[in-house]
Amino acid sequence: MTSRTHAAHTTCPGCQEEVYLDELVKGRCPLCGCTLDDADENEEVEDFLERGDFSWLFFNYFLFKQLTEQGASPLRVMQLVSSYEEACIKDPLVQRDTRFALEVPLTGWDRVRPKRCAGCRRIFFSGGKKVISGDLSAPGFSVSYYCGSCEEKGRVP
Repeated sequence: MTSRTHAAHTTCPGCQEEVYLDELVKGRCPLCGCTLDDADENEEVEDFLERGDFSWLFFNYFLFKQLTEQGASPLRVMQLVSSYEEACIKDPLVQRDTRFALEVPLTGWDRVRPKRCAGCRRIFFSGGKKVISGDLSAPGFSVSYYCGSCEEKGRVP
């Protein structure tokens, strides 16, 4: 979920290649098989824990899980997460807009029940789009439906 540049890594003493700690095979370099020093590994892991990457990992995982369970495209969710993460890396002290809107497929129940269009406020029964939207800084999200005419006019976010 986070970019590989932030993952804990070290340089292998045997092949002089950059090796990520999560890629080690029984404490050995996956490229040449050379054993890495335990001291270097512990220092790297401590630096890794201090940076707070675990909090980012959990945030990204649960956000990804929640939105994909609603039917959002995994690619769109990853784009949302990575764009937010890149903005935080560039300038961490700036307050940023954390709102999002993702199109999700209609469920079987959504297809047959009456829905009110969020664009024109008309009631419709079939067709249209379902959009989940929210704010990453607030809990939960809201579900909106858009009829076919609003979709054609470009009123869907």
